[in-house]
Amino acid sequence: MTTNGRRRRVVIDCFPESLTAYSNDYAIVAVDVIRATTTAVTGVALGRRCFPVESIEQAVALAKRLRNPLLVGELGGSMPFGFDLQNSPAVLAARSDTARPMILLSTSGTRLMSGARDSQTVYVACLRNYRATAAQLALEHPAVAIIGAGARGEFRDEDQLCCAWIAQRLFEAGYAAENELTRAIVSRWDGMPVESISAGASADYLRRTGQLRDLDFILGHVDDLDDAMVMERNQVVKRTLRGARALLPAG
Repeated sequence: MTTNGRRRRVVIDCFPESLTAYSNDYAIVAVDVIRATTTAVTGVALGRRCFPVESIEQAVALAKRLRNPLLVGELGGSMPFGFDLQNSPAVLAARSDTARPMILLSTSGTRLMSGARDSQTVYVACLRNYRATAAQLALEHPAVAIIGAGARGEFRDEDQLCCAWIAQRLFEAGYAAENELTRAIVSRWDGMPVESISAGASADYLRRTGQLRDLDFILGHVDDLDDAMVMERNQVVKRTLRGARALLPAG
């Protein structure tokens, strides 16, 4: 299928470094299910402003410009000194101080969210809004690159699953896979239950570090938001056009 003479296509990739492979024609979809994009999407859904950053230095500089910011994140799995809480969607969802803007830092997820060129549209997706994201992409973008954040050189199961589910929805809307890897990832996760990610390395890390609350939160919040979200002026904002979700088949 084509849009205005352009072939509709989708590709799945991994790691922030892969951003440079995609021209401005592509909409980028950043996926870091455990846990940066889930944390970002959860915060914005609750009405909190969210500013992903790529380094502690950026976090400190931005904190000086914002009023009473909440510093959220991890580097190498550990919360940086001076931060308020870990990169935890479950803990964030339980807080009532939503008027405080969130500065979010993670090992790879926030680099993926923030690392694209200013001229590119970057969507922030997780299991909570994967279908809403696919619907918005189908409405606006003929070329889509869905990129998992990755960790320790590995394309993690939870990110593969989320990327595959978004791509599958785009296939149903008439998009074609750009390469064999994309087709293989979608095929691998087709029909798999979300609980499949519980066997992955990221879920094992949450178990070992006593953070299973986040895994439970992620497994319990799937396709429960109707908003796509994008990076705009260095923050994550809602971007949902009326009727976008109706473009995709149910299920």
